[in-house]
Amino acid sequence: MMDWTDHHCRYFLRQLSQHALLYTEMVTTGALLHGDTRRFLQYDETEHPLALQLGGSNPADLAACARLAEQAGYDEVNLNVGCPSDRVQNNMIGACLMAHPTLVADCVKAMRDAVSIPVTVKHRIGIDGRDSYEQLCDFIGQVRDAGCRSFTVHARIAILSGLSPKENREVPPLRYDIAAQLKRDFPDLELVLNGGIKTLQACQEHLETFDGVMLGREAYHNPYLLAEVDGQLFGSEQPPISRQEAMQVMRPYIERHMAAGGLMHHVTRHMLGLAQGFAGARRFRQLLSADIHKSDQPLAIFDQAAELLQGR
Repeated sequence: MMDWTDHHCRYFLRQLSQHALLYTEMVTTGALLHGDTRRFLQYDETEHPLALQLGGSNPADLAACARLAEQAGYDEVNLNVGCPSDRVQNNMIGACLMAHPTLVADCVKAMRDAVSIPVTVKHRIGIDGRDSYEQLCDFIGQVRDAGCRSFTVHARIAILSGLSPKENREVPPLRYDIAAQLKRDFPDLELVLNGGIKTLQACQEHLETFDGVMLGREAYHNPYLLAEVDGQLFGSEQPPISRQEAMQVMRPYIERHMAAGGLMHHVTRHMLGLAQGFAGARRFRQLLSADIHKSDQPLAIFDQAAELLQGR
């Protein structure tokens, strides 16, 4: 999720779940190779397990980026073949690559040859003009033969002509049945389901069929959902952190960020959903998104927001 799951966001989410695999925002090969490499690879050691998600279509560039990821200590490299944005289509990145399975296979092989950490692929079940099940199986088969053993399947097609990225998350119908058929037809592969999953009960139901589930925007907008993940899905006996405890844990991190010249908003913008579902949630969001900009003591405003979560 570009511009969302930066290292501040991931640090916060890791306080809620110790076991969930976290993903970076998609980073293009050009940005990583020719931009601020350190900034794009930056993370805190507590973020592990952590995957770097790449966008690109040049095998040599992707291999070079995969090597950077491995050298930086990432646990996995994920190739995004699912993003429907026209901004990335123009550079042959994202879902448009589903029309070029041989190229995706070449990219995966180059990355696999370059590193020893897992190389995975996130994709849709099709795109406009290439949305038959046979074509989906051809895509999976070619990429599997190139060495990929784990696929994250967003169970919608992407309509690249005429729909916005937001509409592509809502208009094409979810087809969990097609994703389930893939698991039956490719039982040797790890298949992780993505798309429209909003509750841990739904996660548990899907895990009866799939090897994993991926939560995207729901985990961002309702982050406390992750606090129950370790106990319900990973069998942890540790009690979940409370919302107020999560605020307390984040305070020293924010202090360090501000001492280094950063703004509180860089971190708190990712925490606005922590009070979702409670009376006072609107005031909580106002304090962390607006009032901190008006005060010369933003940490005091942060503490006011934390008080709203007392006992929760």
